Formats: sequence, C-alpha cells, structure tokens
Amino acid sequence: YVHLLAYNLIRTVMAQTAHRYGISPRTLSFKGALQHLNAFKDTILRTDEESLPSLYEQILEAISCHRVGDRPGRREPRAVKRRRKPYPLLTKPREEARNELCGGGISA
Repeated sequence: YVHLLAYNLIRTVMAQTAHRYGISPRTLSFKGALQHLNAFKDTILRTDEESLPSLYEQILEAISCHRVGDRPGRREPRAVKRRRKPYPLLTKPREEARNELCGGGISA
C-alpha cells in the first residue's frame, strides 16, 4: 500500500502543478516529477518551516518544465500473443512425464 500512496502523492503534486501553470496533467512526465522530488528531498528536509512554501513553488516550477513529448499511436491491443512452439504443454508433473517418456524406466 505504500507504493500506491506514494504514486497518488506524486500524481497530486503533478495535478497541482498542472493547475498552477494552466497545462494538462497528461503532458507532465511522471518520471520527471519523481526525479525532481528525489532531487529536492534533502533540501526539503533541511528547510525551515517559513521557507517551505517558496521551496514548494520552486519544485512545482521544476516539474512544470519536464513535459512528455508527442507520442502518437500509443495504443496496444488487449490480447495475448502466444509463441507457437513445437512441443506440447506440460500438463502433468514433470517426473510423471519423464517416466512416460522413458517407458517407465529410472527417473533422473
């Protein structure tokens, strides 16, 4: 659940950035936002309480500069393509299949 919480917090910061700068949230890079937040991590921890709002503005400005490029045709089919193999699927325990293959001989 911690990963989900962190993801949602980063997306919230991205939404605030988009709102503040009048851009679409989809144009902001998640990876870029994550990298900027990691870069500012130590500064955030060392900054006194009075300076946090201005630091937050700097973070939002940095995130707003990191945009996603134009990526047309980014749709993938929701289908699984299995690779055809010359061997049948193993549908029983491996040792049992090995014994059948060897004619009931010694299993290795």
